[in-house]
Amino acid sequence: VSAYFLEGGPVEWLTAGVTNFRSLYWDVERDTLIAVPLFIFMGIMLERSKIAEDLLVTMAQLFGPIPGGLGISVVFVGTLLAATTGIVGATVIAMGLISLPAMLRHNYSRPLATGTICASGTLGQIIPPSIVLILLADQLSSASDIASTARKSMYKDATGEFSMPSELDIVSTSAGEMFMGAFLPGLVLVGLYMLYILVSALIRPKTAPPVPREGSMDGRFWLGVGLSLIPPLALIFAVLGSIILGIATVNQAGSIGAIGALIMGGYRLAAGKRGAYFPAILAVISVAVLIITLKMVQINVRTISEPSEVIAVTVATLAVIGLSVSITISLWRAYKIGNVLNGVMIETAKTTSMVFIILIGAAMLTSVFRGFGGEVLVKEYLTSLPGGFWAQFIVVMAVIFIL
Repeated sequence: VSAYFLEGGPVEWLTAGVTNFRSLYWDVERDTLIAVPLFIFMGIMLERSKIAEDLLVTMAQLFGPIPGGLGISVVFVGTLLAATTGIVGATVIAMGLISLPAMLRHNYSRPLATGTICASGTLGQIIPPSIVLILLADQLSSASDIASTARKSMYKDATGEFSMPSELDIVSTSAGEMFMGAFLPGLVLVGLYMLYILVSALIRPKTAPPVPREGSMDGRFWLGVGLSLIPPLALIFAVLGSIILGIATVNQAGSIGAIGALIMGGYRLAAGKRGAYFPAILAVISVAVLIITLKMVQINVRTISEPSEVIAVTVATLAVIGLSVSITISLWRAYKIGNVLNGVMIETAKTTSMVFIILIGAAMLTSVFRGFGGEVLVKEYLTSLPGGFWAQFIVVMAVIFIL
């Protein structure tokens, strides 16, 4: 459209349209974005299978007797949901439906209760695996490619050489590096939230009164705590740990998270029935056998010669079959019990479509903005500010905050 109004001809309009859609294809074809629907599926499955609700009830019983304990448990559960969901809307809705009635029923201050839920829900923006961090890493990769191409062109014009030294190239930041960089600030933010609730409860006890514990802290209670807390923590460690340790890429970690959430949802949906935990136990055993086998024997299918290698391949194959059986049973349970799988897939498709529509719209807006020379105007304005880098930084942060 901008080309049509600038040049006044349909040829330019068609050329601009083709170029714009081609750039859109380049923007969404990067494999980093594959992780988006995987992490969305993981979070929605945990929320729809009532695992988040069980976790909140258990943490409320554990922290409830201390001042502000129910609010602290909400922040704690919100942190775990953020580390498994990465979507603000889903986390806030889940926390609101689960925890707000309980907080109001125990005479919590309405501003403190709603503020705690909203603040805990937004932790999904910074605590990995955040969808925002994945999209930001994707956009940084795109910007780095554009800047690197421009720098190579400038180097060629200045020196006449086609090959630019690698130390002059612009290196992008991967999604895994974004996750590692955001992890510690996210934990600091969680600690500040909890500290605020505790101090507020001590200064003004009526705003966050302690909640009496129902029942005794016997072995049955601690077993419930373990069953509610350990699986989500194990899933978070498997997803983030595999990225931080360099074992898996973000996309592979997303697959681990989606499968793990499916298996957890499978045993939670069948709670109280015979063999409810069988798929989860089978999956844990299969994964453990795979890890031990791969650590003990270096398997190369093309050059199998030793008997130990044949045994290792056989054991690994049986472990893969066991894991496949576990996934199949969990899928069947999620499909048959309450039609949970159908709802999860629909919500995953809706949320993923929303994310990509926003991404495509932003890419189109950026293309038009650059076409009208907006990028040059912004650059000239920022470089003309007194104060150098920090003045530019403050202005950019202020604009982002307002938007």
